[in-house]
Amino acid sequence: MFRRRFRMRKHVFLRIVEDLSRSDDYFTQRFDAANKEGISPLAKCTTAMRMLAYGMAADAVDEYIKIGGTTALECLRRFCKGIIQLYEQVYLRAPTEDDLQRILHVSEMRGFPGMIGSIDCMHWEWKNCPKAWEGQYTRGDKGTTTVILEAVATHDLWIWHAFFGCPGTLNDINVLDRSPVFDDVEQGNTPRVNFFVNQRPYNMAYYLADGIYPSYPTFVKSIRLPQSEQDELFAQVQEGCRKDIERAFGVLQARFKIIREPARLWEISDLAIIMRSCIILHNMIVEDERDTYAQLWTDYDQSEASGSNAPQPFSTEVLPSFANHVRARSELRDSNVHHELQADLVKHIWQKFSMFRG
Repeated sequence: MFRRRFRMRKHVFLRIVEDLSRSDDYFTQRFDAANKEGISPLAKCTTAMRMLAYGMAADAVDEYIKIGGTTALECLRRFCKGIIQLYEQVYLRAPTEDDLQRILHVSEMRGFPGMIGSIDCMHWEWKNCPKAWEGQYTRGDKGTTTVILEAVATHDLWIWHAFFGCPGTLNDINVLDRSPVFDDVEQGNTPRVNFFVNQRPYNMAYYLADGIYPSYPTFVKSIRLPQSEQDELFAQVQEGCRKDIERAFGVLQARFKIIREPARLWEISDLAIIMRSCIILHNMIVEDERDTYAQLWTDYDQSEASGSNAPQPFSTEVLPSFANHVRARSELRDSNVHHELQADLVKHIWQKFSMFRG
């Protein structure tokens, strides 16, 4: 019952309440000038979670917890800011070397050596968008004002990257141009992944993406009209694995109804902290529960992998100078490498999975 109401297990919620009580005086039991006991930290956190989980209006919480509308909104803002301050460095960060080894191993088992996640964008409808901004935030196919979230997720639904706040008129390419997703790669602050596909060496990890994304070596897209059995199998496997990000968006919206329904707040900064805190809470739940739903890929024999090395070795290369920065940018946008990698993956997946075709 607690898991259904609060979207997380009881020990996770109590840990959040305890950490917020230690870090923010707002979430402590206080007394007013008349020595009357104020709202408890448990009640304040419960108010915020009810609004996030059920998308309730601020004044609707009064029936359950006896807190007024303005106080409920203040609880929500302080709760979200506290979640970001306490947990962002742990639950919304780039993958460490250990994380990369685990992700690369699972990707190898799924037929995509060197793959570190799936990337896509999601729209959140903004009901109370200011009138002066409506033209900027309204796109024809959506028919209403929206704000865009770009995210990267892996097979276990963990969200590794989140970029929120772009107007709804933009498409995925425009959002990518504004996104910091490749900043660390260009600055040389990320481990450089070395792997083999179809006996050919590569040194740049990639994301699975849909057809709108550019032909960069860091994206592997499906084949729109496959003509051969090899292309058809590749498209089927790629589209199946790329659904990781779609599943992550679906689970995120199912857990936190506030981001599935039109946003009623007026400030885009408030929408940003709500979205960011929901993603952090989502990752905390994933960490606590992924053993109950994620497939145990460690059960598979790594020696069965064909066409590439597993586990994937990698080393960190520092790019200190501007010349190396420019080189990294050009490597990220080399369409020839993109097409070579896609062709090698088609052959690799055919060798790995063709025997299972019915």
